[in-house]
Amino acid sequence: MPRPKKPASPFRYFNSSPEIIRLVVMMYVRFPLSLRNVEDLLAERGIDICHETVRLWWNRFGPLFAADVQRQRANRMRGFRQWKWHLDEVYVKINGELHYLWRAVDQEGEILESYVTKTRDKKAALRFMRKALKRHGSPEEITTDGLTSYKAAMRELGNRDKQVVRRWANNKVENSHLPFRRRERAMLRFRQMKSLQKFASVHANVHNHFNAQRHLVDRQTYKTSRSAALAEWQNLMA
Repeated sequence: MPRPKKPASPFRYFNSSPEIIRLVVMMYVRFPLSLRNVEDLLAERGIDICHETVRLWWNRFGPLFAADVQRQRANRMRGFRQWKWHLDEVYVKINGELHYLWRAVDQEGEILESYVTKTRDKKAALRFMRKALKRHGSPEEITTDGLTSYKAAMRELGNRDKQVVRRWANNKVENSHLPFRRRERAMLRFRQMKSLQKFASVHANVHNHFNAQRHLVDRQTYKTSRSAALAEWQNLMA
């Protein structure tokens, strides 16, 4: 039998090493840095690249790394029992026009889905929820705010009995917007809906990967988790 062909390396056309590419993408997506901030920080470490190279690399490799991270976590998350979701939407301006970033977060603070729409009516809520349910399965409970679009969408999906609306119950998903807001300010906002959707999805997966919940664990446990996350990141797309 012929041997199965080994998948071609995504780094094969680049002169820089995969380690440097992974470092650049992690710095730009994970931290609230501009393209030129990343260029200057790397220059201090003797790595000479242009800020446009940073842009090229995160556009090319960011979605690949994010998909690899999600594949590794998806199977483990599907096996959860008593899974609880929190849904919320936040407005984002693109060229002065309001758009809405919908987000689903589980009880552990893991960002499950990010989806961008121009409206926040029943049709938009339905598209978002169908996408999340198809990818992650059905939870036991779904916490939302008082937006009527959620109620109408969940009634159509047959999940109305799972909806929970309580004061302050949705703080977990509200807090999940904060890292994205910091990145948005560093990037001086977005100019296209497509680029917002792409970056929001990549940022969510990278944030999940390095989110060690440091306020809930002791220092030694946090350092161990951080080292494990960095080691896994270095092996992405290897």
